[in-house]
Amino acid sequence: MNVVSTTNAPAAIGPYAQGIIVNGMFYSSGQIPLTATGELVEGDIAAQTHQVFANLKAVLEAAGSSLDNVVKTTVFMKDMNDFVAMNEVYASHFGEHKPARSAVEVARLPKDVKVEIEVIAVVK
Repeated sequence: MNVVSTTNAPAAIGPYAQGIIVNGMFYSSGQIPLTATGELVEGDIAAQTHQVFANLKAVLEAAGSSLDNVVKTTVFMKDMNDFVAMNEVYASHFGEHKPARSAVEVARLPKDVKVEIEVIAVVK
């Protein structure tokens, strides 16, 4: 297993890695809307989802992969009523590529954010 770490995404705030590569696959930890310097992005679900994707792109790049190689995502949302707005941002980042996805509403997320997303991707 190879640990993936980049300063272009928020540092892990606990005993975990930003991501792990094993057998040609990258598994990310969940990304929340923190900047690389650790500042929380306030605002609606759209603003927070854009920051989450900036973080995902950074860890994927550090792993030698990209959004084009994502095979599965899991989206955790504080409020399923935000699904349409989150989905618009999500679609804008993936374009024509449509990985498998699960989306669930959860009672609470770290730092009380509105969204957290994790990915599994192929490393080329």
